[in-house]
Amino acid sequence: MADAARPCPSEPGISPGTTFADSEGGPAGERATDGRGIALGVSAYALWGLFPAFWGLLQPTSAVEILAHRIVWTIVLMAGVLTVYRGSWSLLRELGGRGWLMVTGAAIAIAANWGLFIYGVGIHHVVEIALGYFMSPLLSVLLGVVVLRERLRRAQWVALGLAVVAVLILSVENGRPPWLALALAASFGVYGLLKKTVPLPATASLTAEGLVLGPIAVGYLIWLGALGHGSFGHGAWHTALLIIGGPITAIPLLLFGAAARRIPLATVGTLMYLTPTLQFLWGVLVNGEPMPARELAGFVLVWVALAIFTADLWRNRNRVAEALPEPLSRSGPPRTR
Repeated sequence: MADAARPCPSEPGISPGTTFADSEGGPAGERATDGRGIALGVSAYALWGLFPAFWGLLQPTSAVEILAHRIVWTIVLMAGVLTVYRGSWSLLRELGGRGWLMVTGAAIAIAANWGLFIYGVGIHHVVEIALGYFMSPLLSVLLGVVVLRERLRRAQWVALGLAVVAVLILSVENGRPPWLALALAASFGVYGLLKKTVPLPATASLTAEGLVLGPIAVGYLIWLGALGHGSFGHGAWHTALLIIGGPITAIPLLLFGAAARRIPLATVGTLMYLTPTLQFLWGVLVNGEPMPARELAGFVLVWVALAIFTADLWRNRNRVAEALPEPLSRSGPPRTR
């Protein structure tokens, strides 16, 4: 059974179905580090890291209404993007029943993740949101063990053990487990697990998820407007922000997709920690959220776990690359997909 491979991370909305072990031609199918690719990756993760600044502007609109608008305007934009790329709609038409079932499950998971994120920003728990995204890659690996029966290397078990200790410390400090962080990490982990089974590129996959969620979101917004409780149209600036939520969601995804084509996915995965780092800094420095010593100790343990995990990822990747024949390690095997 293969070693566990972590899904490519994202603020929810990125297609995390590709694993680092599945990069072009496998771990050794290395693409030369590209300065523009690095810039695209940093831009994507920086935008996701600054999401608390944007979604906070939509208060006091409820998290559910913001989520519904985010879904609707994202699907409008992604439908346009898919139309530009000729032949992309055919991918959705050719998707079988099992594929649509997996898309539906992924859509539910990402809707929960988006909703929890917006809710967390609304109640000023951005630090806990950051914790969830720091923990996400570790939880994704744990899901691989439990669901896919993947085996972990010793360093990965050490990283998971440290993460468990960190959760216990944070639970004692706060008098409760960090439910929001755990729910964010779990929903994104499930999303990544399901995305591994969906044979669609990121743009088509996100559009498919929107097609599943769109009718529900539109129906909810119509119902809310009929009751007179909707905020859409109540002020030009607020309405514009609700609509901009679509591009705000889609643009980092497109930047990420471009980066993933230019630089090794292991590099992309290392850059991902920029997102929760910026969220953490926003919560502490801008929101003024408290950071007592024991809570900071919990975060430090998570950071140590991630350092061990990432170092092991790179070490194993390099070991595999060195074990392959020279021509294969440069260009990777022919693609059959």
